[in-house]
Amino acid sequence: MTAHPRMSLNQATIRHADLAAALRVAQRAGIPAIGLWREPVAEAGLSKAAAMLADSGLRFSSLCRGGFVTGHDRAAALEENRRAIEETAALAEAGAAGSAPVLVLVAGGLPEGDRDLAGARNRVRDAVGVLADDAAAAGVVLAIEPMHPMYAADRGVISTLAQALDLAEQFPPDRVGVVVDTFHVWWDPCLAEQVRRAGTTGRIVSYQVGDWVTPLPSDALLARGLPGAGHADLAAISGLVEEAGYRGDVEVEIFNEDLWQDDPERVARRVVESFGHAVGATG
Repeated sequence: MTAHPRMSLNQATIRHADLAAALRVAQRAGIPAIGLWREPVAEAGLSKAAAMLADSGLRFSSLCRGGFVTGHDRAAALEENRRAIEETAALAEAGAAGSAPVLVLVAGGLPEGDRDLAGARNRVRDAVGVLADDAAAAGVVLAIEPMHPMYAADRGVISTLAQALDLAEQFPPDRVGVVVDTFHVWWDPCLAEQVRRAGTTGRIVSYQVGDWVTPLPSDALLARGLPGAGHADLAAISGLVEEAGYRGDVEVEIFNEDLWQDDPERVARRVVESFGHAVGATG
């Protein structure tokens, strides 16, 4: 089966593959793009990672992840995100034509012992306000990712697409946008309205797909399945995103222990086979 021309394999889907293996897996599966994670890039070294990406001929669709700016050590968080911005710029330049200089931002959760959710969200806003200028200087777009509310305490205090847009729209669209991740937003009764809003303001800079499977595992972070394996109407969501004007790569990002323990090349083939459930009839 031929991979969809806008398909991207997010490296998290084959988590235990190092950078060289991940690039090779995507190539062999005929997948034209890849979304990378900072840890494997750091293991290879940024310069070497960029050269490996360039040699692969793959497009670069995003870097995961920046963010985690809700703690009280503001200076350290900002410095780490500035490094992530530099990495994103280098990788986007190294990727094939059509690569996207997108840094995914996961806001972060509540610091230990802290119950001030509003205060944590304000710290996210303030951090994005500082980092937006750094991103603009590097030609990078910050992509705020709303996360399912069950992660508000430990990972993402931005829980809905509306909240992400409220924040992003305070800045120019070439600096700050949003990620639409089906796993995190499929349940939202306001999703259609907010996707249209995001399209109108040109804010969708990354689209990630993964299904919601039940029963939830003991680690809810791993409750994702291949497209078509769960409860989310991925084709309908993809239609909304397409109608909103998004024409970038569609990343398959799946945190799933069974997939992680499987052979990465077999996983990539399964991703290619299941991708039609994610994109439906959209192009």
